[in-house]
Amino acid sequence: MSEERSLNFLEEIIENDIANGVNNGRVLTRFPPEPNGYLHIGHAKSICLNFGIAQKYNGKTNLRFDDTNPVTEDTEYVESIKEDIKWLGFEWAEELYSSDYFDQLYEFAVTLIKKGLAYVDDSSAEEIAAQKGTPTEPGTPNQYRSRSIEENLQLFADMKAGKYKDGERVLRAKLDLASPNMHMRDPLMYRIKHAHHHRTGDAWCIYPMYDFAHGQSDAIEKITHSICTLEFIPHRPLYDWFIENLEIFPSKQYEFARGNINYTVMSKRKLLQLVNENLVNGWDDPRMPTISGLRRRGYTPLSIRNFCERIGIARRENLIDYSLLEFCIREDLNKTAWRRMAVLDPIKMVITNYPEGHVEMLEGENNPEVEGGDGSRQLPFSRELWIEREDFMENPPKKFFRLGPGLMTRLKNAYIVRCDDFVKDAEGNVTEIHCSYFPESKSGSDTSGINVKGTIHWVSIPHAKTAEIRLYDRLFKVEDPSNEDGDFKEYINHESLQVQTAYIEPDLAKAETGRGYQFIRKGYFCVDKDSSSENLIFNRTVTLKDAWAKEVKKM
Repeated sequence: MSEERSLNFLEEIIENDIANGVNNGRVLTRFPPEPNGYLHIGHAKSICLNFGIAQKYNGKTNLRFDDTNPVTEDTEYVESIKEDIKWLGFEWAEELYSSDYFDQLYEFAVTLIKKGLAYVDDSSAEEIAAQKGTPTEPGTPNQYRSRSIEENLQLFADMKAGKYKDGERVLRAKLDLASPNMHMRDPLMYRIKHAHHHRTGDAWCIYPMYDFAHGQSDAIEKITHSICTLEFIPHRPLYDWFIENLEIFPSKQYEFARGNINYTVMSKRKLLQLVNENLVNGWDDPRMPTISGLRRRGYTPLSIRNFCERIGIARRENLIDYSLLEFCIREDLNKTAWRRMAVLDPIKMVITNYPEGHVEMLEGENNPEVEGGDGSRQLPFSRELWIEREDFMENPPKKFFRLGPGLMTRLKNAYIVRCDDFVKDAEGNVTEIHCSYFPESKSGSDTSGINVKGTIHWVSIPHAKTAEIRLYDRLFKVEDPSNEDGDFKEYINHESLQVQTAYIEPDLAKAETGRGYQFIRKGYFCVDKDSSSENLIFNRTVTLKDAWAKEVKKM
């Protein structure tokens, strides 16, 4: 029986709140993505945390879209986010939008103006930045800070009415220009944006800033535990200040470390660059760290949830090894993927003593790891086979247990064969090998008494189907491309996608989308969404072993 894991710091906080009757023991979390891009593996950690904690403590989780910037947001992103969350295995209590609260947020802003805690500022963005000072020097007030409450109310109403151009005026909170926390130096609450919103259309031309919309939306929904990533620690005093001065439900913000993974980038801005500059084939390119990219590559919801569980919840940023993510998908697919045979770099084998024209149907297990079996499929076997070129050597070294002159090996699910001869072309390349088989050595009923140490896979030439194989690798050549000198795009691994044609066993012609397949000895693969009966396409999900570690040592 496995030892129960200890509580993480957020679970400790929640259990303490429940024990003390805070919010009557109620737990309500939220996942608040901005719909300006596709979710990535870092968001998966936040999803698993927010939904997982709520499930553990019999609570609920709201999905709230932070749609306060109409310029970058789109319904395409909204739909992709919903699909990703459902695919990961979670259901939200309510689907909400910050734009649901635009009227209420406006009234909250009016309340702060009436309290003398907010003012309209005519300064430009550059002037405001200069007036804020530096981390070591206090900010300086401008003439707009002393406007009367009546003037501020009128100007803010005029902003809402569309009387000013973008950037002409902003609404700022009146806090402390000498605060050591730069976020508390009269932060912006509203800006003017004459832009069409994906939900509210042209009803608004002023939009709340994240810091103003976030905490108030939490309070409106009565969120008990607002869980954010570490970069929001300096924002927490402002979060609390708005709630306190508006005298609304006291939601509390807590922070955890985001899940940064090596050999990739997690910034939505950088991911958007990769897409827009056609450095990848869309948001769901299998090399992308997006959830849709991982899904297309063949990752399973369980593998991603297990990955998020393994990296844990911490209070300090760290760089997580991509190999751990690959370990999680290998662990899952080993138990579930059906075994099939595919030859990626073919060389022809002729079994000279096998009856010409004869076809034998052999049986192959779908997955030997499944207790009690997972069914089987029929494998056609004939005189002429495709095998991997690497499984034959003209001058093999010692302990080479595959094929070479006089060497014997077993054909998977079939017979033991011995290499007798081979044929070369004019350039000296081996084009065909000739073998003989031992009829008594059939797998499952071997009475030959011959012992061999090697087993290789194969595909019957008359029955083989062809498929496009996409071999994916890591998108970047360096561990942390965002922290390297120069443009992060300089470190792209241009060998991260290699396309080749393979011969596959006929059963793979009816491969199911969404199912993992282990191509025996070659790796785990899945059917790509672009695949068709006329043009079969398989994506490599992950290799059978962590080959990257060896490559890193060579570099």
